[in-house]
Amino acid sequence: MAEYRISHNPDLCVRCGLCVAFCPIPGILEEGPDGAPVVADVEACVGCQTCSGNCPKRALTIEAIGDATFDPFADEPRAEPISPETQEQYASWQRICMEKLGLRWQPIAVSLIDRDELLPDVPMPPENLRFCQAMMAARRGASILMPPHRHSCPDGTSIFGMTGVPEKLATGEIYVLFHKLVNAEAAARMVAERPTLPEKSRRATYVAPLAKTVREPEVVVFTGTPEQMMWLCMSMSYYTGHRFDFHASGYNSMCVEAVLYPLMEHEPNITFGCYGCRAASDIGEDMMFMGVPTAMMPTVVQGLTELAKKAISDSRNKIYVEPIM
Repeated sequence: MAEYRISHNPDLCVRCGLCVAFCPIPGILEEGPDGAPVVADVEACVGCQTCSGNCPKRALTIEAIGDATFDPFADEPRAEPISPETQEQYASWQRICMEKLGLRWQPIAVSLIDRDELLPDVPMPPENLRFCQAMMAARRGASILMPPHRHSCPDGTSIFGMTGVPEKLATGEIYVLFHKLVNAEAAARMVAERPTLPEKSRRATYVAPLAKTVREPEVVVFTGTPEQMMWLCMSMSYYTGHRFDFHASGYNSMCVEAVLYPLMEHEPNITFGCYGCRAASDIGEDMMFMGVPTAMMPTVVQGLTELAKKAISDSRNKIYVEPIM
């Protein structure tokens, strides 16, 4: 299993206490008699780098150690993959969406594995990742299975119903520390308004390019420009004219806005990204995301195919803009 070594350099440390305050899991770090951090429970560390990232002098470092190849589920039978016919259908959906929209990144199939469900036969990462980091790797072609002990963000694992939520996250205290919300009242409201799955209802997340998934996903997440998200939205309105009500806040982007809202509401949802996913990944400033329930993908594919016959090219060719003389 992934384990972590927390190293402290007393010569750099200014005893500000920020590392102890920012650690989202109580009990890992404590403040010593001289004000310097003391590692009290290193086994509880998930490698989120929040403490080291907020150290003004970089006096704290987090290093992954141990046997990264260890698989606690090695003796457990794995789920059968989806049929070749279904895999080809998903691959066809991916080809059409990428071609019609000119997408750079592959659509991501997202699966939340039920607590009583067999795990798919997919590798786990050698080091813990945030869910958003796994998503960014999947858009490039990686397939990643992550039980809770492979997640480095306790916010994500609690939102997805894999674990309970640490107190600092439940109260919103850590959001105030990050200066992302004005006070505890605003932070508590943000936490209370976001959807979550019941605790211990899920046992793992699985993400992969849509064309490579071995399990039927609950949600497909697209990464692209605002213009590409517009066409995705229009593809789902093409046959009905339906307007969508989107939920976006800048908080918990990948887990709540791109995945849970589409999963729970059975409607697409856009998200602009969030502090965490932008600080922890290579997402560009011009990128945003849309989560689409898998059941709506046939409509997306059909709608994009029709829009690409005229509307998309006309718009991109700026047909209403007069030539400059």
